[in-house]
Amino acid sequence: MEENWMKKYEEVKDILVCPTDLETYFTSDEIEGQQLETMEIGNVSLPSGKVVVRDPLVSLNGNQSPYFIQAPKGNFPVTIAVVKSEDWGNRYAVVKVEFTKEKPVIYREALVGIEELEDVTEDDFFGFGVDAGLGCITDAEVLPFVEKFVDESKVDNMYDDYFAELFAQSYKEHPNNQRDAGDWINWTVPSTNYQIPMFASGFGDGTYPVYFGYDANENICGLYIQFIDIELALNEEGDEEDYNEDDNDDQPENLIFLKN
Repeated sequence: MEENWMKKYEEVKDILVCPTDLETYFTSDEIEGQQLETMEIGNVSLPSGKVVVRDPLVSLNGNQSPYFIQAPKGNFPVTIAVVKSEDWGNRYAVVKVEFTKEKPVIYREALVGIEELEDVTEDDFFGFGVDAGLGCITDAEVLPFVEKFVDESKVDNMYDDYFAELFAQSYKEHPNNQRDAGDWINWTVPSTNYQIPMFASGFGDGTYPVYFGYDANENICGLYIQFIDIELALNEEGDEEDYNEDDNDDQPENLIFLKN
């Protein structure tokens, strides 16, 4: 980590914050008239606390840099806030990893330490890219085991030949808030006990911000992936008309893990 970058980060860390209290997505029944429901999907394994959030079918490999802020180590529950809209369908709005029971008072963007921080404003965020309609949470120390499995699998298409069946089974076992092809799994990396939750990404492909939640004592209490800002989505021009059940439902078919 470059000293100059860290100095700049200290100057802007309270600018790169989420203007929305993301915890309300998990404590309220509705926002702006849109019904909300929470869904627990098991734990995520963070053996080192070096968190990686990526599209699992495109960029889950050993070259991925974790966020420079280290999270607590261990296994932590993952919950999805689902917005249940007549216009949008059931969409995954925010994903939370709960580290403690403390309430966040500020949400600072999770960064890897190479972002260009000059001239950032409160309207800016960096985020992670989604190209296969999915996101996931894992740990940098888990990635070599993922790569080993992918290399040893020797299949041309990891989704079609492996993950599609797991997503479909997830739907059969937990049909609520999923399409029949499946919208989430909690994958245990073969030959390990490491769990990697994978889930559909809001309205589909795009760039989505990730935030660490800090409590009143400035301790990290949670990690939040914001896929949908309900208020912003409703207020944008052509809001509901732009998003319907068939739009941006990026199915991860014919996509593969990228290898080094």
